Amino acid sequence: MISQNIEPLFHKYLTPNNHATSDYFGLIQKLVELKNSAAPGSTDLTQTSAAIAKAYALVEDEIRTNTNPPSKEVSFGTSGWRGIIGKDFSLQSVGQVAQAIVAMYRELDQDDALAPALGVRSFREAQQRGAVVGFDNRFGGSLLAQRAIEVLTSNGITVYYAQEATTGTLSAAVLILNAAFSINLTPSHNPMEYAGFKFNAADAGPAASEITSRITAKARQLIACGITPTLASEATLVKPCDALACWQELVSRGATLHGLDYQGIMAAFHAAPDCVVAVDCVHGASRVHMRSLFGDQPSNRLILLRDQADPTFGGVAPEPSSQNMQQVLATLQQRPEPLKLGVIIDPDADRIRFSDGTIEIDMNLFGAMAFHYLHEKKGKHGLVAKTVATSNFANAIARGLHEEIFEPRVGFKEFKPVIGKALVCFEESDGISVIGHTPEKDAYIGLLLALDMILTLRMNLGDYLREIQDEYGYYYPARGGVEVSRQGKELLDTLARLEKYAVGMVLDIGGETKMITAVITIDGRKMIMEDNSWLMIRPSGTEPKVRFYVEARSESGKDELFTAAKEMLCEIGLL
Repeated sequence: MISQNIEPLFHKYLTPNNHATSDYFGLIQKLVELKNSAAPGSTDLTQTSAAIAKAYALVEDEIRTNTNPPSKEVSFGTSGWRGIIGKDFSLQSVGQVAQAIVAMYRELDQDDALAPALGVRSFREAQQRGAVVGFDNRFGGSLLAQRAIEVLTSNGITVYYAQEATTGTLSAAVLILNAAFSINLTPSHNPMEYAGFKFNAADAGPAASEITSRITAKARQLIACGITPTLASEATLVKPCDALACWQELVSRGATLHGLDYQGIMAAFHAAPDCVVAVDCVHGASRVHMRSLFGDQPSNRLILLRDQADPTFGGVAPEPSSQNMQQVLATLQQRPEPLKLGVIIDPDADRIRFSDGTIEIDMNLFGAMAFHYLHEKKGKHGLVAKTVATSNFANAIARGLHEEIFEPRVGFKEFKPVIGKALVCFEESDGISVIGHTPEKDAYIGLLLALDMILTLRMNLGDYLREIQDEYGYYYPARGGVEVSRQGKELLDTLARLEKYAVGMVLDIGGETKMITAVITIDGRKMIMEDNSWLMIRPSGTEPKVRFYVEARSESGKDELFTAAKEMLCEIGLL
């Protein structure tokens, strides 16, 4: 019996009465594997579920009692601070980081250098405008959020508490409520053992580097000195926040800019018997909103997958990947409706990927389609913004439409200079927003946009994509990477040797000679060939890896570009 394996696993992964040396999530992962192999309704299923609950009770105790510094030093990167639940994220460490944020706002009264980036001029203004606070479906999210709230209200800061919510809706709440900032306890698409802490300032977008650097430095100082925030929380400062209602209001307000009639789109869906939508929430925070997003009207044409609460995500990596998309594809293929839309959304719903039951469409392609749709079908005019690692399909469309292209380094906060100007902002890692909406990536606006496309055009996404490709060309993007032993300055110094691959150099790619016609160096090194295929090499900002981004002009050409990228790393002595 499966249940006979449970006790040995506890002995293998746990040290009795010692959180520091116990590997709780190694244990939970193995228990989830046992649970997944158990028969429905069986004793094995009951016992493995109970064992997972027992393991999580130990994690909760670690969250509550761990007073050690985080196992890995606090660092706010492109999407905030991330770490292991219990080991890095405890009530103490989250309280210290929240206190670091409070300290940053208090310092405005002596030095207002950060005022433009923060969007407030004084600590008093921050207190009055308040903070929006929420969390995703991660284990311990409500506990950690409550500690952040206690720190904020102890310092007289009003809190709009959204509870479990998504990144996009919390961002919308900042704008609708005119809040000073938001805190979202989420690590986005990271595996189940991770927690995260996102901070957005008054513009509701990812915080600028000058802000996150200040928070990082202050948090490290508080942790190094062992300073624990003094808690004297004031419950009257906590107000309930309906983040989805804020999102709905923001979309309605922005309709004249982006042309998306939210109420009209939902009415059209419910009145269209030939349209079916399948949404895979992967157990994330989107599950708490999805039926309300569609107007709370019962419909057998709205199919929700993995919409149960499960902080283990069923043992899968909770990201919009091809592997995770298989349930959506299988569901749509069984449906009789001719118009089919399938999406998969990550835990905090800032990433989304699409399908029509026949093909998968990631943001490389959908972002370009969105730009074309708003420009040509909605009659909107403006530039397109995409990160440099994203497909050049949008570049080709923009040139054909005589519109400008904004192409910054990786990270959604890099779009700040063109918010309000770009019709669409998107990045290859499945994040998107549109003009008149939040400056934060948002899966819900992507879903609404895709639904409007198929209902307005009366065609599936794959058909619309091919129509655009026939006019502007076919592009085949992909990404990959390799682990490397070098890190930090040593890695950057080695990668600097790629400078020899300059404009005019001829490469052998798949047996064909191709000349480099342009090089972009704002984020790693992107080398563009004469046929508009390209390869880009950059170090990961979070892992000991070098990432490859490639785009071929044929499906088979992707592997040839990956091979060329690896050969380059061999030539500079990295592999």
